[in-house]
Amino acid sequence: MNPARTRVLRAIGAACLACLPFAAAAQAFDSAHTHIGFVLHTRWGQQLEGRFPRYEGAVRALPDGYQQVTMRLATADVEIVGYPRYTEFARGRKFFDSQRYPWVSFTSDPYLPSLLREGGRLTGTLHIHGVAQQEIFTVEPAVCAQPGIGCDLVARGSVRREDYGMDDWKVAVRARVSFELRLRLQSGALP
Repeated sequence: MNPARTRVLRAIGAACLACLPFAAAAQAFDSAHTHIGFVLHTRWGQQLEGRFPRYEGAVRALPDGYQQVTMRLATADVEIVGYPRYTEFARGRKFFDSQRYPWVSFTSDPYLPSLLREGGRLTGTLHIHGVAQQEIFTVEPAVCAQPGIGCDLVARGSVRREDYGMDDWKVAVRARVSFELRLRLQSGALP
């Protein structure tokens, strides 16, 4: 075999092996115990509870000791609990437009692991309806020693629909959408 090619293949192999600890250091969401929801407020004082039953997400350990949360929420499966017509509206062109934008996604900025125990501000980029905005969620202090394993990681935040080009139905639905995330990780220690 050509010595130059051998060096290249060894370098590629070493790079792949170096990536293994990082890839293994991710904890996926536990689908049996994770709940990702939101609330819409109507102009008549009604609260509509929404949820994303299909999602992907994980907490990753970064090489510098920080962590990062990533998630994707399937808009074609979004539900307004107990209201099939509102569910159609939420999936439709004038709201999430699930045909054109099948996912809502969030990637947090790197944070110290202590945030999950002590609570505080979690910033990151939220993509909705083809628009990316920097948003802030508030992580509640943990109520157990292993947040995400022994108890939910709870985060809340609200966004303005207009910021994401979702400005139809202003007469019926208020501008802010409140999100609540109750996340559990698959069994094992946090990365």
